Amino acid sequence: MDSIFNEEISKEFISRIEKLTPESKPKWGKMSVAQMLAHCCVTYEMVYSDKHKRPNIFIRFVLKRFVKKMVVSEKPFVRNGRTAPQFLINDEKVFETETKRLVYFIKKTQRLGEKYFEGKESLSFGKLSSVEWNNLFYKHLDHHLNQFGK
Repeated sequence: MDSIFNEEISKEFISRIEKLTPESKPKWGKMSVAQMLAHCCVTYEMVYSDKHKRPNIFIRFVLKRFVKKMVVSEKPFVRNGRTAPQFLINDEKVFETETKRLVYFIKKTQRLGEKYFEGKESLSFGKLSSVEWNNLFYKHLDHHLNQFGK
């Protein structure tokens, strides 16, 4: 899998995002394009802010045992898969705002690089390697940009 920490790969993702418009429609799923962008930002909010609470010990155990491998492996996400509650975006979002936020997060992640993420703790899965963080970031973005044909 390509590395989201590579500047060229990050630029490719940003280019794909910049091809979206407020009128972009999904090939599958129910989210609007602005909701999808906000949904993608949640992954980064969990790293860079205190907006989301750490799950309790039981939920973390379940996530580590049954969900982690699916999320951090190189295997692509399936269409219409279950979405964790904190990733559900039910209210309307502003396309331009969410686009800027997501691009900012991608640039920040690339700038911080692999070393920053090596052994960094995830709220849900515990300590992850930089490869696991990369897989999580990369395939989540790729999945949703593909959802909108980009």
